Amino acid sequence: MKKTRMVAALGAATLLMTGCSLGDQQPATEVSSGSLGAADTLEGLSVAVGGKEFTEQLVLCELTAQALQSVGAEVERKCGMSGSSTVRSALTSDQIDLYWEYTGTGWITHLGETEPLADPAELYQAVAERDQAENQITWLDPSPANNTYAIATNRENAEKLGVTTISEYAALAKKDPAAASYCAAAEFLARDDGWPGVQEAYGFELPSKNRSEVAAGVVYDSVAKGDPCAFGTVFATDGRIAALDLVQLEDDQQFFTPYNPAVTVRDEVLAEKPELREVLKPIAEALDDATLQSLNGKVDADGETPEQVATDWLTEKGFVAAG
Repeated sequence: MKKTRMVAALGAATLLMTGCSLGDQQPATEVSSGSLGAADTLEGLSVAVGGKEFTEQLVLCELTAQALQSVGAEVERKCGMSGSSTVRSALTSDQIDLYWEYTGTGWITHLGETEPLADPAELYQAVAERDQAENQITWLDPSPANNTYAIATNRENAEKLGVTTISEYAALAKKDPAAASYCAAAEFLARDDGWPGVQEAYGFELPSKNRSEVAAGVVYDSVAKGDPCAFGTVFATDGRIAALDLVQLEDDQQFFTPYNPAVTVRDEVLAEKPELREVLKPIAEALDDATLQSLNGKVDADGETPEQVATDWLTEKGFVAAG
């Protein structure tokens, strides 16, 4: 019964966020300067901060907006844009000035590369160098958090089946395909760095009858209930992993491409105020996997707004002062 109530709460939170996240937003509380810089560090800078429509991006967009406002920038919010291509096009066409992008998305989606790079530092360097040279987009310091694809199951299945790594999942899929039933969104099932690549890298092939194509957001509830699948594709920093007590399998062959978030900014904006880099650097450094999972969970599981979550965290860290 407790898990059922949690699933219902998560669904309601998702609907709520879908309805209220688009368009310009104002911070839940006013913030002033803290450890990120003096109140006039970015005085005279006027920027449009963008972001995608899912929870983590809504939080990151608001964190950035409040941080920049605290040091004197004039900020227009364009949080909640639909899809990676949309927000990237907004950046390259000067409709927004900066937003958080993921190194894996930059490499595969925006730069069109098909060969994954497993080392996070190597990937960041490759993406940053190419995007700056070809598109005049600068990637600021990356976060240690890695919102990559991951495979998860509920705790009961993990303990009953003895599966804690993807190699152990592959062995289960070969031995008992029904017990290894799998849920994923259509995109993951088709991508070379998704399901086809996982099967090739780990040496198994799950029969199609044991796979279910569902919307990405539905996977979490499906895995938590074990219906219609015991395992599924999740994103590593999603707050629902902890909220639903899911177990994330170790990618012991290091197959999945790293997806470290970093602020991407147009070169001309950074040239106008180079201090922007140092203002946002401490925020990037503080965002590890556990922190992002916690921030995302406050929205998805606890029903808080991204604006309030951002204010609370920035204040707790001393990055800004409330009021």
